Amino acid sequence: MPERSRFFDVQSGGAMVLELRRDGAQFQILRQFGYRDPKYDTPFIVPASINDFRTDLTSIPWMFAWLVPGLGSHLPAVLLHDGLVVSGTEGKSHLGPDVDREEADRILRDAMANLGVPLIRRWLMWTAVILATAWSTLRPRTYWMGVVLVTLLGVGTIGVIATLDLLDVWNVLPWMGERPWYDEIASGAIFAVLTPLALSVIWGRLWKAGAIAGIALAFLLHVTVAIIVVYGLYWIAETLVSAPEGVGPDVKENLEKIPTAS
Repeated sequence: MPERSRFFDVQSGGAMVLELRRDGAQFQILRQFGYRDPKYDTPFIVPASINDFRTDLTSIPWMFAWLVPGLGSHLPAVLLHDGLVVSGTEGKSHLGPDVDREEADRILRDAMANLGVPLIRRWLMWTAVILATAWSTLRPRTYWMGVVLVTLLGVGTIGVIATLDLLDVWNVLPWMGERPWYDEIASGAIFAVLTPLALSVIWGRLWKAGAIAGIALAFLLHVTVAIIVVYGLYWIAETLVSAPEGVGPDVKENLEKIPTAS
């Protein structure tokens, strides 16, 4: 039996009512909503102040928008996460228990599950925010920044070398060797899993994030490169064609130029 929704409307106590208003390149939440996490006796209320809180919704890098859309059933969980995460000198933007950024990331993942977001998608999104948390927040900072770099650069470098080996440009990886292409692809796929799993050891308690990030990068590397090339060509064309209108390919920058109603 599906779990009852953990989200609720603060005013009525009933089902969540999501009301947003565009404010330049960001959005204002016009109606507070709540979320009940099983680990806490007190619910989380977002935002603490309707007048002060703004969100850019789901910040998905454009090259991954085909895999994780900016809008969807996960949006309430993302807005909740925005309210729980405090950056720099910002004040607390939610009502309820204080949580650190790593715990906010966990709440995001579990909240997405409650919203029916498929397992692979929600774990990929959790991994993406954990990477940002490890890079910007976890301490010791030097260690965690190194963990992120070693994982991404290590897997990416091996992926490039494996591709060159498959194309017989540079035969250097022992598990590829001089074999039929289908054998090399099979071996490459196996080590695309084993290598990130080995590197995930340095992630400690967050080893799942390290493993998922490495495996996802290994299997999506070529698709991502192809999308970057195609989108780069589009970006150039859009910049040239849209220049007479005073806009460009970046929607956020275009929205910032449009005045909002007072």
